[in-house]
Amino acid sequence: MRRPVAFCLAVALAVFAAGAAWARPPIWVAHKGDATVVLFGSVHVLPPDVDWEPDALRAAIAKADDVWFEIPLDDASLQAASRLAAQSGLQPRGRSLSRELSPASRAKLARVAARCGVSLAELDRLRPWLAEITLSLAVYSKVGAIKDAGVESRVDREAPAATPRRAFETAAQQIGYLAGAPVADQVASLVETLSELDEGPGSYQRVVSAWMAGDATAITDEALTPMMKQAPGEYRLLVVARNRRWLGQILKRLDGKGEAVMVVGVGHLVGPDSVPALLRARGISVEGP
Repeated sequence: MRRPVAFCLAVALAVFAAGAAWARPPIWVAHKGDATVVLFGSVHVLPPDVDWEPDALRAAIAKADDVWFEIPLDDASLQAASRLAAQSGLQPRGRSLSRELSPASRAKLARVAARCGVSLAELDRLRPWLAEITLSLAVYSKVGAIKDAGVESRVDREAPAATPRRAFETAAQQIGYLAGAPVADQVASLVETLSELDEGPGSYQRVVSAWMAGDATAITDEALTPMMKQAPGEYRLLVVARNRRWLGQILKRLDGKGEAVMVVGVGHLVGPDSVPALLRARGISVEGP
């Protein structure tokens, strides 16, 4: 669950029933000269009835000069991501996922796969990072959580058609980061996620509750701290290194004019290595948690 592309799991719809009474997810606003950058942390996949959008974000989207996402959201880019994942997510000939897991983890894999209707034989052909994402997405679909209801899809629909869309990285780069994580960290991340999935939706409930409440500290504790402890190499590759790469593009945009809205996984905007922390370290004024 700690992967930046999959910070969300299944959750009982009752969890969201009181959403209208909650606060809203946090927003960060960076200022420099004549430029403003609005940063919003995404949960990529959600049930359609989650009332999450802050009024301030809606207003910023309507007047933004440009809107940014992690990768392009056009069909060609998303198809390329699926194709590249299939190419780089398969086990080498003669290897299998089950051989990389302990007996206890293999048993959890079998239980979770059966529960969400995923073929165990097909999972066994996948590298740990793709098996983790495959299982997570299968669980989302069981409770109606879909990409089209996620933050990026909604922001893209709300932004005026004439507003330019930008991206921090390509689909090929993002898949490369996932596939390039150390195998030991991939396995550790998968094992932790299997434990969460095997126990039920409690972990996701806590993450989304913290996100909806705008509690950056709780988001860090639930979404990032386990990754730092269980898969530190993956954390450095998928979170820290990418945040630092994106920083250059954000600083360049802040050297311009007008207002940009930038939407990335919420795990990139909280914690000690977050984008807001990096901006503040460069002397940029950042409002927000």
